[in-house]
Amino acid sequence: MTAASVHRCTGAPVRATLDHVESDGGCVAIGRVLKRRVRAALPPVIFLALTAYFGWSATQGDRGLKAYAQRQQLLQQAQLDQAKAEADRDGWERRVAGLRNNHIDRDTLDERARAMLNMTQPSDIIISYGQSDRVF
Repeated sequence: MTAASVHRCTGAPVRATLDHVESDGGCVAIGRVLKRRVRAALPPVIFLALTAYFGWSATQGDRGLKAYAQRQQLLQQAQLDQAKAEADRDGWERRVAGLRNNHIDRDTLDERARAMLNMTQPSDIIISYGQSDRVF
């Protein structure tokens, strides 16, 4: 056998598989080397995985930046709808206030009675509205 085919430590013939690695003139099992490398690489890999998970959650998750922006848009739309509803309610409150028992506005009462009965006085000026231009 040649020197390349005989193992330096044991003197046994070397096969095609690598059972041992020569390091600093001595023999160290591949399992030990791999174990050391895995132990050295495991904490940074775990840290990077956790950082990636929390980074993704901060931007894409249920409570992330994208969800926050969507909630802000929904909030603005709801505030606009609320302002429109309040303006509509205020208009109706003004109209209904003129028809309450303790305070009857004669002009409002007369206007509503004429509109509901479809009647006018001879001195009234009539302005016609189209079907799409509803007054009430």
